[in-house]
Amino acid sequence: MHEAGDLASRKAIIFDFDGTIADTKASIIMTASTVLAQWGVTDEELSRVGEIIGPPFPQAFQWVFGLSLEDAIEITRRYRDIYNHLGIDAWPAFEGMCELLRELRRKGRLLAVASSKRTYLVRRGLDDNEILELFDSVRAKETDLESTKADAIRLVLEDLGVTADEAVMVGDRFHDVEAAKECGIPCVGVLYGDTAGREELEAAGAAAIAESVGELRGVLLG
Repeated sequence: MHEAGDLASRKAIIFDFDGTIADTKASIIMTASTVLAQWGVTDEELSRVGEIIGPPFPQAFQWVFGLSLEDAIEITRRYRDIYNHLGIDAWPAFEGMCELLRELRRKGRLLAVASSKRTYLVRRGLDDNEILELFDSVRAKETDLESTKADAIRLVLEDLGVTADEAVMVGDRFHDVEAAKECGIPCVGVLYGDTAGREELEAAGAAAIAESVGELRGVLLG
């Protein structure tokens, strides 16, 4: 575990989007459940639908439901046909998050997003919450071709002109923790998005865990 002071002194803070900045769990699960049920996925299998939050699409549908890549691509297309027409109610910032981001900016911190979501959706979500201008870098997926969260983090580091020793990641799933570790960056795991349990984040090696946005503030600002 990193010392709290070390995490609070790092120049750059890299955020995941879903479940970390924005409360997207309900809209993702609702949309995916609708499409998967129409595809013929059983109610029993749908009990795992929350596990698709975090990994990239279409691969998430393969990993969680054992679908072929071809089927996962088609499900992703149908999913986006619905999701792309949703509004800010589908991705509101968590209570206190916008204020935290503005405070971090006032303190001179560099802010970035590294996400496995498509870039246009991340930027739209940030813009709808009126916080896009707070970020110095937004890196996500331009296409559904294979790329990793670690790739996005490396691009953020290049954009910001910082080293791994100057950065900290904030994310809600083990994918975030593992990608950050791959890049030599500690990751603060968050529980307020209700997408993963403490055990998952601890097992992945989270440097600290925050149960609320207020606790996250304490970790990042000391």
